[in-house]
Amino acid sequence: MSKEIIRVRDVMKRDFDMVDGMATVAEALKNMNFIETKTLIVNKRHEDDEYGIVTLSGVASQVLAADRSPERVNVYEVMTKPAFSVDPEMNIRYCARMFEHFGLVRAPVVEHRTVIGIVSMSDMVLKGLGSGS
Repeated sequence: MSKEIIRVRDVMKRDFDMVDGMATVAEALKNMNFIETKTLIVNKRHEDDEYGIVTLSGVASQVLAADRSPERVNVYEVMTKPAFSVDPEMNIRYCARMFEHFGLVRAPVVEHRTVIGIVSMSDMVLKGLGSGS
């Protein structure tokens, strides 16, 4: 008896916010359209660059708790780069193992070197396992 494989593509959020690393944290937060992802993807500066990632919890710890002004802190100062990314065809069981192993909560989904979505541990649990599969 084989189980149906649920892939990252099946559970990822397709809507996400892309930001320039030179933007201030205040500008980036003001321009967020998809707050439910709790993540900003930092765009590449050029083709050979890599994506970065900023989470709202990272902003809370590195800006808010550190008593830094969001108007004076640039996104590149608080981002993680390169962002740990996942392939959209990855089985969510392996993705969840990778998240656990590396202490990740969410990651960009990259196909052909372009971000196409964001996946989180809660997406995998609620949409993957919660779907009755």
